Order: sequence, then C-alpha cells, then structure tokens
Amino acid sequence: MGDSKAFLTIRRKEAGYRPVHDRIHDFGEVEQTLNSGDRRLQASRCMDCGVPFCHWACPLGNRPPEWNDALSRGDWELAYRLLNSTNDFPEFTGRVCPALCEKACVLNLAMHEPTTNREDEAAITEHAFAENYVRIHKPQRRQGSVAVVGSGPAGLVAANRLNLKGYAVTVFERNENAGGLLRYGIPNFKLNKAVIDRRLDILRAEGIGFRFNTEVDLEHLPEGFDAYIVATGTPEARDLAIPGRDLKGIHFALDLLAQQNRVLAGAEFPRGERVDARGKDVLVIGGGDTGSDCIGTAHRQGCRSVTQIEIMPKPAEGPDDPQHPWPEWPRTLKTTSSHEEGCTRRWNVNTLRFVGKDGKVTGAEVQEIAWKPNPEGGRPVMEPAGKPEVIKADMVLLAMGFLKPRLPQFAPNVFVAGDAASGASLVVRAMAGGRDAAAQADSYLSAE
Repeated sequence: MGDSKAFLTIRRKEAGYRPVHDRIHDFGEVEQTLNSGDRRLQASRCMDCGVPFCHWACPLGNRPPEWNDALSRGDWELAYRLLNSTNDFPEFTGRVCPALCEKACVLNLAMHEPTTNREDEAAITEHAFAENYVRIHKPQRRQGSVAVVGSGPAGLVAANRLNLKGYAVTVFERNENAGGLLRYGIPNFKLNKAVIDRRLDILRAEGIGFRFNTEVDLEHLPEGFDAYIVATGTPEARDLAIPGRDLKGIHFALDLLAQQNRVLAGAEFPRGERVDARGKDVLVIGGGDTGSDCIGTAHRQGCRSVTQIEIMPKPAEGPDDPQHPWPEWPRTLKTTSSHEEGCTRRWNVNTLRFVGKDGKVTGAEVQEIAWKPNPEGGRPVMEPAGKPEVIKADMVLLAMGFLKPRLPQFAPNVFVAGDAASGASLVVRAMAGGRDAAAQADSYLSAE
C-alpha cells in the first residue's frame, strides 16, 4: 500500500446526492461524483489489512485493497484490470450494489468509516471507459454452442464468460431489450440505461448474439445447442390476496417501474394503460429496495403524497446490529435517496383489505400488529396491537418481493443461474451465480 496509515488522517468522504429540489424533477442519476484527486485520497484510506474481510463479504470475491492501492497511486488502468478480473460489469455494481464489502471493512469495525469501495469502483470503471481501457476482445473460437435464456445480470455474466472462452453464445430474451432487472426494474435515477447499452455494444462486438421478444418454454428449450444457461430470474411478484384486490389503481411495483423505464426509452402507452402517480396519494406496501424505487418514481411523476408500510418491525437505527455483528451485513434501518425526497414510513402494519368507490381504490384498511415468539419455535406469531384504520390512497403499489420459480427437471447440460436458482437476491449475487453457472457449463462442455 502507498500509505497504510492514511485512514488516520483522511476521513471518509462520500460524493452524495444531487439536491432534492433538483433531482425530483428528472430521472437523471441522483448520485454525484468526486473529483479525481479526492477519489484517490479516498482509495488511499484502504488499509493493508492482514485479513481483508471485504474479499470474504463480496459474492464476486472482489479485491478492493489491490485496486484501491492502484487507484491511490494514480494507476487507473491497473485499477480497472484488477477490478475487471473478478467483476465482469463493475459499472453496474458500482451503482446499485449495497456494498457488502464496506460493512465488512475493518475501518467499519474500528470507526464506522469504511473505505468508499462502491464509489471507487464506479469511478474506476467510468475512467476506464473514458480512457479506452475497456477494449473489445476477439476470442479464439472452439467447438460448442450455448443458449442463455434471460439477459439479466446473471445471464449477461454467463454469456460474457462463455463467449470469452470461445463458445458460440446466443442470448434469448422475452423483452424487447437486454438487461432484465437492470433495465426494467431499477429506475434510471439509480442506473442510467445508457450504461447498459454501452456494455451491450461491447458484448455484441465480441460475438454474442441476442434474440429479443422471444419467449422460451423451459420445458422445451431451443434445439441445436450443446449447453444451456437458465437465467430467467424471479418473474412472479408476491401478491396480496385480500378483499378489494380487484379494484382499479392497485398495481405490482414492476408495473410502475418497468413502464416508466420504457417510457423514458421512447415507448408510448394509451392513456388508460399508463401507471401514473401524478396528483395521487400513493401507498407502497413493502419496505425493501423495490418499494423505495417506487417512492422515487412516484415523486418524479408528480404524486401528492407517498406512504410506505411494512409488516415487519422497524430495524435498529444502528450503526451496529448485535444480531449480525461485524463482518456480517447488519440489518439496520436503511434510508435511501428516495426516502429523503419525502415519505411517511410505518412498520408493524398489516393490510386487512382495500376499500374503494366506483370500482377504484380509495384506501387500504390496515392494523398495527406485534410479533410474539412462537411457543413451538419457527416464525414468530403476528398479533393485533391496534385498532383498524384506513390509509387514504388512490394508487397502491405492491412491493413485497418475488416468488422463487418452480423449474422443471433439466437435463445434465442445463445450468441454472442467479435468482432463478436462489430466489430474489442482489444484483451482485446474481452476477456471481452467472459466473458459477458459466464455469459449470464450461466443465461440462470440456469433458464432452
């Protein structure tokens, strides 16, 4: 390391977000960037740890001490080569990863000021694109063809890895463009879709074929391929089967998020099909990242108000979580940029029924609850803790997660990757799953 004691004199400095009054009027990325000098100083805070737990915490096995050291010395190209050696698409994780590595950083344990790994990762990658460090590779071709079903983060990583090994790779995607959750689930204010298109141009130039608007029956995979990667994600959202669910104005979260991203890409929808929060009181049911994305999107569409409710208890405000001590990920309260833009947040709230008028939703009857230990063990028992009340809402967004898909029994040459294998999880974990599935397919094809 250039200066293993830099953390003693240099404090953690984040780039921060654009001002609220500015960012809620557009869908541009909310996160700002530091100048190159400050970014190098932040990288220099990375210690010469005897045991760098950031390696352990990252599903991809990224090595922040190595590329932070290169960055701190101003060697941006070396920093990118080291980063890209474990991470196929650091421009994605540099924007949307929750940075598991930072919570496992020794500086987080010592002073709650971990190295800014995620921001450093994004800065290294953007510098690499600007300086033409990201080059097109023309792999030497070998026998074997692979079909990748699904073009989300897992599918793209698997396709990239197998293509670079020389296999003929074709990606099948049911939507009109590639990216999966990256394109149709994550709002542009977190991940500009030009970032995805830029990478897709490289993948195409390197020889990967894409077939869009193609629905693949998993019971009958496309013929003519030697191996298959199934990376179809978790397409089925968890529903809320309570009275009033059929009222107009109740939508799954991705109905809003995917349509808004398509509108920004130039698609047009009839007025009656638009999921638009303009002038409405919005209720978001679900306290995770998808719910947060709904809040930010509703604000940009011009909603009147947003309320977010969660059936689980409010997490501890941290920074420490005794139930999940360092270097584990702490389950503490998370306040996103969307929450900062204005939102009423409530926990321990159960939704009893939706109420409406003339076939349209006007609110949700809810009740505060408490969780009690189950005398038989297992999941705690939910008990009423308050009187029913009605939250006014003329738009309800269901953001309660996704169901793990039930997949058929596949042949030995079919490998499942990402959320399709694990259930809904993080983008970085999906990418790691895509890498692992590609390695399995390569072993199979090599043996054959």
